[in-house]
Amino acid sequence: MLQDQQFLRIPGPSPIPPSVQRAMSQPMLGHRGKEVSAIVKSVKPGLQQIFGTTQDVAVITGSGTAGLEAAVVNIVQPGDEVLVVVTGAFGDRFTKICNAYSIKVHRLDVKWGQALQAEDVKQYVQTNPTIKAVFSTYCETSTGILNPVHELATAVREVSDALIVVDGVSCVGGVQTEMDAWGIDIMVTGSQKAFMLPAGLTFVAASERAWTVIESNTKRGFYLDLTKYRDNLQNDATPFTPAVSLLFGLQQVLELIAAEGLEQVYARHTLMMNMTRAAFKALGIPLLTTDADAAPTVTAVQPEDFDAEAFRKVVKQEFGLTVAGGQQHLSGKIFRVGHMGYCSPADVLQTISMIEIGLLKVGKQITLGTGVAAAQQIYVNEGVLV
Repeated sequence: MLQDQQFLRIPGPSPIPPSVQRAMSQPMLGHRGKEVSAIVKSVKPGLQQIFGTTQDVAVITGSGTAGLEAAVVNIVQPGDEVLVVVTGAFGDRFTKICNAYSIKVHRLDVKWGQALQAEDVKQYVQTNPTIKAVFSTYCETSTGILNPVHELATAVREVSDALIVVDGVSCVGGVQTEMDAWGIDIMVTGSQKAFMLPAGLTFVAASERAWTVIESNTKRGFYLDLTKYRDNLQNDATPFTPAVSLLFGLQQVLELIAAEGLEQVYARHTLMMNMTRAAFKALGIPLLTTDADAAPTVTAVQPEDFDAEAFRKVVKQEFGLTVAGGQQHLSGKIFRVGHMGYCSPADVLQTISMIEIGLLKVGKQITLGTGVAAAQQIYVNEGVLV
C-alpha cells in the first residue's frame, strides 16, 4: 500500500473532486467584498434546483447537525409537541436536539434496517393532534435505508397542519429531491456527502408554511436564526462570517453537477447501489435492508460468518480502504459502504475487488471475482456504455 493512497468509501465525508480541491485553494478573499457576494449569488439557482424548491437555500457555516438544530429551534419552542420518526441513529439525533430545547417529543420507532410506513405516521399524528412538527430522515445513514419522505408528507398533510422536517444530509444531491412538489417544509443537508465538499457547510431550505411559523417564533436563537440568513441572501450575503474556501468549492461542485445533469447524477447513484448490492448477494453475504428500502448512497452489510470489525481492519491495512462500521447497537455487527458524490461505477468495481481479498483474509470462503462479475453484469445491463 502506498503511504499517501487512501480509498474513502464511507457514507461521508466523501472524496473531493480535483477541480473542487483546486477551487478551494484559491487565495482568500474578504467575505464582505463583491467577489464573495458574486459567489453567493451564483450558487443560489443550483441549490434551488437540487432541493427542488423556489425558496432560497440558506448556506450556514457549520456541520449537518447545525442544520438539524436550526430546523428545530426555528419552528418549535419549549413545551411544543413534535413527532420524531426514528429509523436509526440520526432520527435519534433529532430526538436529542429536541430534548435539549425542552420540546415534548413523541417517538415513533421503526426497526433499524426498515423504512418508515407513511400510514403509521399518519395514524400517530391523527391520534395526537397537538403535534406541531414531524421530523424524519430521508436517507438514514446508520442503516442504509431511504425513507419515502414524499409519502410521509402527503399522508401527514391529509390529517394535520404539522410541519414536515427532513434530514437529507446523506442523500440530497445524490437522489431526487422535490421539496416543493412533495410538501416538505424544512429540508437540511450537509456539504461532506453527495455535495463532494469537506465538512463545514450546511444547507437549509424552508417552505412558505414554515416561514409563517418561523416569523412568529420569538425563540429562534442567534446564530441559527434562519430569518437572518434569508434576509441577507436578498443582498447576496451571509449574516456571519462564511467559510469562504468552501464557497469556492461549492461554486465548482454546482458546475460539475450541472455539467453531468441532475438526472444523470441520480442515475449514477442508483447504478452504483445496484452494483454494490448485486456483488454482496453474489458473495452470499446478507444485506441489512431490502432492495425496496435501500438507499442509493450507502449500503449496509450484515455478515453472519465473519467479524465485521476484523474485516474493516484488514482492508484498511491491506489497501488503505476505509468502510464504515455500525452505530449504537449495530456496532461491530455491520459495515457500511459509501457510494456517493465523487464516486463512479469504476470506483465500485475497484472497491468490490479489494473487499473480496479482504473477505478471504478474514476466512470467508469465496471465489475471487464473483462479486466483481455480478457488479460488472449490472453495469453492462443498466449502465451507459460510452
